[in-house]
Amino acid sequence: MIITVFLADDHALVRDGMRVLIEGKPDMRVIGEADNGWDAVQKIEMLRPSVAIIDITMPFLNGIEVAEKLRSLRPPVKILVVSMFSTSEFVVRAFSAGATGYLVKTSAGAELITAIRTVSLGRRYVCEGIPREMLSEYLAEQCSCEKKSPLMSLTCREREILQLVVEGESSAQIARSLLISPKTVDTYRSRLMHKLCVSDITGLVKFAVQHGLTTPN
Repeated sequence: MIITVFLADDHALVRDGMRVLIEGKPDMRVIGEADNGWDAVQKIEMLRPSVAIIDITMPFLNGIEVAEKLRSLRPPVKILVVSMFSTSEFVVRAFSAGATGYLVKTSAGAELITAIRTVSLGRRYVCEGIPREMLSEYLAEQCSCEKKSPLMSLTCREREILQLVVEGESSAQIARSLLISPKTVDTYRSRLMHKLCVSDITGLVKFAVQHGLTTPN
């Protein structure tokens, strides 16, 4: 049986590299790609791959939010999150959002193939660079860990606007994208700053980098 794979990463070079690795295997085939979170959700819902490989840091919607939006699909699409981050917060957030596997981008190509085959069977996969006890901690203390992340205090709309703000979108641009008024965007932005205890856009960007919503330029 062929494992169909979808690639979501905002770097074309990364997608091209994964495509070469995957399509070199007789039991796998790449059926689609996206370079941002919104396109990833729409295309995955349409194509229904066996496995979707989702970068944790993407424009518009990050990988965690993509996984959350896809978790209700039936039949389910297995999500393999890939990230530069190997800390417990990111691993826990990925699995809490509905991911089946977590792979650090420094992993070898052979491990990517192993991860795809594992999650396609519905089995959890955590890459070799992450201690095994970290997954056990997730399974035992999921609710407790979720409460520790400041992101969990934000609504879906607030996280969406946070993502767009730190990507440099103006209030007018965000308003057009989300079909709301610029004044509403400003209200959400003020609420975000209050909840996250930051006083300016620079503080929001720093928070976003620390929590994997964006990468430093």
